[in-house]
Amino acid sequence: MARVLVTGAAGFIGYHVTHKLLDRGDQVIGFDNLNSYYDPKLKADRLADLKCREGFTFVEGDLADQRAVDELFIDHAPGSVINLAAQAGVRYSLENPHAYVQSNLVGFMSVLEACRHRGVEHLVYASSSSVYGANRTMPFAVSHNVDHPLSLYAASKKANELMAHTYSHLYGLPTTGLRFFTVYGPWGRPDMAAFLFTRAILAGEPIDLFNNGQMLRDFTYVDDIVEGVIRVLDRPAQPSLAWSGEHPEPGTSAAPYRVYNIGNNQPVELTRFVQVLEEALGVPAVRRYLPMQPGDVPATWADVDALMADVGFSPSTPIEVGVRRFVEWYRGYYGG
Repeated sequence: MARVLVTGAAGFIGYHVTHKLLDRGDQVIGFDNLNSYYDPKLKADRLADLKCREGFTFVEGDLADQRAVDELFIDHAPGSVINLAAQAGVRYSLENPHAYVQSNLVGFMSVLEACRHRGVEHLVYASSSSVYGANRTMPFAVSHNVDHPLSLYAASKKANELMAHTYSHLYGLPTTGLRFFTVYGPWGRPDMAAFLFTRAILAGEPIDLFNNGQMLRDFTYVDDIVEGVIRVLDRPAQPSLAWSGEHPEPGTSAAPYRVYNIGNNQPVELTRFVQVLEEALGVPAVRRYLPMQPGDVPATWADVDALMADVGFSPSTPIEVGVRRFVEWYRGYYGG
């Protein structure tokens, strides 16, 4: 039986990861500040569901509060940590940049320090496909350059990877970063495409298709993401014996450090995603075509070969299946 700390446990991915850990008999300490970035009721309902599970303990707090994080680690002594708490959203970072510094930088620093001093065996943390920024080479691979982020959110996630490597190098802390690619599914975030489009379509309102709908996204169903996260958790990062400072490989290191892409490896045009959503809802969408938004990228596509080779990760949920499951949940939760 493992004791795992999941930060952001009341969030979308954190909720599903926590359930999966509890299903296999782990003890899970959930930590979340329950902020109001999106509907707090959705977070409260996720949390209420988790609190019904044996082996789950919840602590409310903010990662930017170093004292609270220190007390969390002292009181609960997690053996491993999955850090999913973060200020999310590319567009929101244009309006509220300071929120990203506090949550994604100061908060992550608190986690690293606590892991260092409390002998944590493995830190797995959320990065993002946004780090690829201005890169246009497809599919995105961890060997690619990520020095040109297009939003502060992306920059904060790249900073997390750099900070993690420093702690892996200096203190031998095994860290693994996962670059998530457009996750969707039941209990999803209201600011993401599946949620926004479903709500608008059912209300008879237009949906906004940026870049005139010619966006490619590597939509990844949440169950596939969770399976990858758990497999990575069980395989702490190891130093790469082949790593060389003369020809540095970005995804590995001479320290116990790894970075992986975790996505569906099958990019879908946004217009196709809308079509599948229309079929699942049985309602046509009213489309509003708009130019590209600042900070956004036209395409994402994950090269997941390294993750498949190392932990056997294999995404298996086509959008037709995943979207139908999301719509079933949405109608059950909201009605309509």
